[in-house]
Amino acid sequence: MDNDAADQSLRRSDTSRRVVALRERLLRAGISMAYLAPDQVNDPTVFDDHVDAAVRTFQQNRGLMVDGVAGPETLRALGEAQYNLGDRPMFWQQGIDHTRGDDVSELQRQLSYLGFYYGHIDGEFGQRTHLAVRELQQNLGLEPSGVADAPLIGAMARVNRSISPSQAFSLRDYERLNQASAALKGRVVCLTAGSGTSFQSPVADKASGRPLTEKLVASDVMRRVESILSGLGAEVTVVAAEPEKATDNRVQLIRQASPSLSISINCDSLDQPLANGVSAFYWGKPETGEIRSPIGHRAAELILKEVLARTTATDLGIHGRSWDILRLTSIPSIQLDIGYLSNPDEAARLADPVFRQILADAIVIAIQRLYLLEEDDEPTGTLALDDVLRFNPEL
Repeated sequence: MDNDAADQSLRRSDTSRRVVALRERLLRAGISMAYLAPDQVNDPTVFDDHVDAAVRTFQQNRGLMVDGVAGPETLRALGEAQYNLGDRPMFWQQGIDHTRGDDVSELQRQLSYLGFYYGHIDGEFGQRTHLAVRELQQNLGLEPSGVADAPLIGAMARVNRSISPSQAFSLRDYERLNQASAALKGRVVCLTAGSGTSFQSPVADKASGRPLTEKLVASDVMRRVESILSGLGAEVTVVAAEPEKATDNRVQLIRQASPSLSISINCDSLDQPLANGVSAFYWGKPETGEIRSPIGHRAAELILKEVLARTTATDLGIHGRSWDILRLTSIPSIQLDIGYLSNPDEAARLADPVFRQILADAIVIAIQRLYLLEEDDEPTGTLALDDVLRFNPEL
């Protein structure tokens, strides 16, 4: 099937001229496999088993959903993997799309090691990266153009300054976190519910009697979290996650809200009905274990611990991922998967509004703990919503 004029995703058995370009991009991204190069096969336009394996390997390496489909997120990541630092000049200009790529990530990493960049290493050459480049150029005696060109990259290679690379880019975020009030009043929190999956459980919702779906469960938990946070004086922005609303749109809506934290609440489903448990995800690199968003990591850790302390759910851990919804928001973002609707026992718990309220309480308490000073923090599972009022005295 030739998908050139239809769906832009590429998958096994597709025949398209774009498969040739896909093969070449996978090779340039460092994926080396037999019969992947166009000149090694009779018909390079066919998305065969070798291309499928190469796409899955790339997705695994990048922390993407491993499905073998070269969809929008995988193709975007492939595009970013085509460049090494020094391959092209990079610059920022207001009103035009930002340059993205592995070369930008490497530039941000080196700037952070030198103490000039304190944002998230997201591979996007935005205004913050532009200002960091200008500041470094001034310190090196170069023209402060803000353009990451060959003279700057060469000068950076000659700089010999010792600074610990351990999350140096997050120092400013941590300082802002430590100096901020513990109160939730005035904080902006962005909430989104569900990834748009259509799985329908045979278990009925106890409140409405309707079949249990991710949209019903995740949205209900989200609205409960929204209600509590709003009552505590926080500003809550809700971003819909309907199937037709692409990840790009959700990312832009989150960025426009300028929140201090973004939380996506999801449900899982698998063909294997025994699968169960809760997990949380943050912006990180699974292949190296590098934490790209330390505050996101801390928020994921706190939320998962509070949920586990209040329920009998199985602990599936916290994990770094490169998903766009975590990486491109440019603020601490997490995804919380609250259970498997395909598991009858877990679906029965999620069908209970009382259980969903417990989940919402746990999320809010974890958010409060994120902003507490170390001496004010309490052990996991010991704070109640009434205790949260102590840190919000104006209510």
